[in-house]
Amino acid sequence: MLSKFRMVAVDMDGTLLRSDKTLHPDTIRDIAAASEKGVEVVYCSGRAVCEVKPYLEELPTVRYGICCSGSVVYDFKEDKTMFSREIASKYAVSICEVAKKFDGMAHFLAVGSTVNKDQVTRMADYNMGVYQPLFLRIAKHVEDMGEEAAGRISIPKVNIYFRSNADRGAAYEELKDLPLMFATVGDTVLEMTAPGISKAFGLEVLTNRLGISLKEVIGIGDSDNDREMLKVVGYPVAMGNAEPEILAMSKMVTADNDHNGVGEAIGKLCD
Repeated sequence: MLSKFRMVAVDMDGTLLRSDKTLHPDTIRDIAAASEKGVEVVYCSGRAVCEVKPYLEELPTVRYGICCSGSVVYDFKEDKTMFSREIASKYAVSICEVAKKFDGMAHFLAVGSTVNKDQVTRMADYNMGVYQPLFLRIAKHVEDMGEEAAGRISIPKVNIYFRSNADRGAAYEELKDLPLMFATVGDTVLEMTAPGISKAFGLEVLTNRLGISLKEVIGIGDSDNDREMLKVVGYPVAMGNAEPEILAMSKMVTADNDHNGVGEAIGKLCD
């Protein structure tokens, strides 16, 4: 019997991936089983495209990605961008100035990934040490992020990683009047995208292209940047490790990200 759900939109960090940023073998198995039933499993992530690609070999049936928190919709099979909406360079320059003021680590996310070459060797200082091996391997490393921003026309997404929650709060107060969308992740991350952009917007772009209703979509997430996506899908699922507000708004709470919560939800809902 075919599932009444035609798509599963799954966040990556804190959701699809274990704490060490690897995939649980059972998750790989359960996603493959859903794909065999005709369910389209898609990434719905804050990550840049290049930060998603390392997982394609283990999940070969996952073709599409809503990346950069909805700023980019990508077809991995065709290796091409289906949609993008970006932050103007002048705003990215302002973000970098504020990041520097609070000794934050700015990060540009697009198809590629760009960071400061000195800070990438000190990511633990910004509570991002678990990502350092990935960033050292795949990111572009530059001398000055402000100069890099000034040399571009636009950038899909900009993150700042702070040393403390207090620094993030103070920086947000200086940035909040810019015409951007803001989201917080964990205690020290601030994410910025263009006006109107969210994972929900990117998901709507993709479902429209594929002829799938949002009511036919399961969304699985754990944090603030999943909120809008979980609001619009037919069946919102929270990870066991999700933030309290995400738990409260979901129809199901599954196991945590270290114990195949994604596979558990797919198994129950995609029969």
